[in-house]
Amino acid sequence: MLIYHGSDHIIERPEPRGSKRTNDYGYGFYTTESLDLAKEWACGDGRDGYANIYELDMDNLSTLRLNDPEYSILNWLAVLTKYRSYWQSGSIAEEAKDYLQQHFFIDPTPYDIIIGYRADDSYFTFAQDFVAGAISLAKLTEAMRLGKLGEQIVLKSDRAFEGLRFIDAEKADAETWYEKKAIRDREARRAYRSTRKTTDSMGGLYMLDIMREGIRNGDPRLR
Repeated sequence: MLIYHGSDHIIERPEPRGSKRTNDYGYGFYTTESLDLAKEWACGDGRDGYANIYELDMDNLSTLRLNDPEYSILNWLAVLTKYRSYWQSGSIAEEAKDYLQQHFFIDPTPYDIIIGYRADDSYFTFAQDFVAGAISLAKLTEAMRLGKLGEQIVLKSDRAFEGLRFIDAEKADAETWYEKKAIRDREARRAYRSTRKTTDSMGGLYMLDIMREGIRNGDPRLR
């Protein structure tokens, strides 16, 4: 498969631990199947960058696909709370993080690749709101589809990097792609504000409900 990585420089030889531990899924090489998104990420700080292009051989690689039907969005969220920082303080948020990690966390260590949502600025705000008890599970699920951010493909193991081949790099000019990224984020936030104004059904699940009722992985109410 072809994958892309946005950066401020050309990366012909990515390193397994070249990223921050506080990224969505910890250390790894974060890529996307969308060339446009890679160019937006490359210009995230308002400067010109590059969309690095690679070919990835997926044969014999163990892949954790967090958006597959066997998982719920809480599995993705549990991984996110494990690695990302800057969560709200307060008893509910702290208890929620502990509960998610205890009952929904999937250890990424055995996997070569993780595929799942990318918690961009606006999306991380949505996740924070749910953990703090401000929105329901249904609204979080709906919010994660706003802005068409898509999935990210994260290489985690040495074996995954062995199957990666650099092809080329395309220049991404900030004048074009920084603005596109800003527009995407604004549209997602605008749609989210509109979604928050709508009334949940009586059966809407909030983080507090999940904890109080002892809801676990596989519960049909999470679908």
